Amino acid sequence: MNYLEKLQNVSVLGAAGKMGSGILLLTAVEMADQSLLPENKDKHFVLNAIDISSEALEGLMKYLKTQVTKIAEKKTILLRKLYADRRDLIENFDIIEEYVFDVLSIVRPSTNMEVAYNSNIIFEAIKEDPALKVKIFTQIKNNNKNNPWFFTNTSSIPITNLDRDAELDGKVIGFHFYNPPAVQKLVELIKSENTLPEVEEFAYKYAKNLRKKVVPSNDFAGFIGNGHFMRDALHGISEVQNLCDDNSLAKSIYMVNKVSQEFLVRPMGIFQLVDYVGIDVCHYIMSVMNPYLEKENLHSKLLDAMLNAGIKGGQYSSGAQKDGFLKYEKGRPVAIYDLDLNKYVEISEYKEEADKQLGKLPDSYVPWKATLRMRNKNEVFEKYFADLGQMDTLGAKIAKKYNAKSNEIGKQLVANNVAANQQDVNTVMLTGFFHAYGPINEYLK
Repeated sequence: MNYLEKLQNVSVLGAAGKMGSGILLLTAVEMADQSLLPENKDKHFVLNAIDISSEALEGLMKYLKTQVTKIAEKKTILLRKLYADRRDLIENFDIIEEYVFDVLSIVRPSTNMEVAYNSNIIFEAIKEDPALKVKIFTQIKNNNKNNPWFFTNTSSIPITNLDRDAELDGKVIGFHFYNPPAVQKLVELIKSENTLPEVEEFAYKYAKNLRKKVVPSNDFAGFIGNGHFMRDALHGISEVQNLCDDNSLAKSIYMVNKVSQEFLVRPMGIFQLVDYVGIDVCHYIMSVMNPYLEKENLHSKLLDAMLNAGIKGGQYSSGAQKDGFLKYEKGRPVAIYDLDLNKYVEISEYKEEADKQLGKLPDSYVPWKATLRMRNKNEVFEKYFADLGQMDTLGAKIAKKYNAKSNEIGKQLVANNVAANQQDVNTVMLTGFFHAYGPINEYLK
């Protein structure tokens, strides 16, 4: 069965979730584009959007309509060619409307798992729970006569374990989209020990058609992205604990968050990133990774305490940020949760004093956003980090230590054969986490 035949009947599990909705959108557009090619006019495409919530599926269909309309508006020239035989479609708005109809007509929302029993490909984006994934994979496998292939979006669970426990005989691969899938260019591709060559071949072609950048990761818990991020976050937490000897918890979190964002020229501070992913999600990913680590214990009492206080972070279905370590108003941090006081403390109460303790940034500093389109980025960072290296302020000391730790984590991923090379580590952090430079660098010597 070739690429097109496999693509004609697909199911997405967890389709109304944060990741599943993006995967569904991308797949629906790819299927529609294939169906509009002259040689495929007689072929029938079905995309099952499976989720446990009928209300969420209603919202999903509205989301799809909005997003597909935006996509259609950006490629009207191509659509005119695809609809060249439709003389009734004259104006752009007619073509856009028809394309939206064609994409949405492929999608079949359902709360019943049974609709996946006829699918050739199963995209899975459900809860990061190994037992649940195995249970669902096994159920579908036992009831589906098409020998379906499973594409799991797990960001931490070893694929070989899922393959073995669900007895999938190599018909599974890790296809880890980054959030949000419709925007993020990166996909981590993880084979199990037995992943079939044809499954891998399909994965690469699918990724190419979606214009994704693929970075292969070896099958080790956490892979490259979370392998770096979880350890990076734990280092940030350890720096907070060091500062807490002389400062409040809220003030210490503010200081480390500022250093990891501004001094290290990142898109957001480490505690904002943990909030974005979800404190509960980070905590769970660490617990998934831990059994596979002989010499490490990825665990934080601070994360435990935040969860015990009912603070989870994460995002609403709209994409808006939930409160976590930081409290947000219109997307901007305004306060930080202090466990000692059991409440959020306004940043304005300690910002001036904290900034004074950290010290000024070098004159050569450029904010992260300004680096996005720089052609001489390397020279800019060499100058900036050289200047930072000469400084003896608290902020500079924390930043230098943080950068060295990030570099060490990246190199260890290569040494442990999680990543094939240093470039793959840097690509994941540059593309998947939007860093302005790779963690494995020589900027601070």
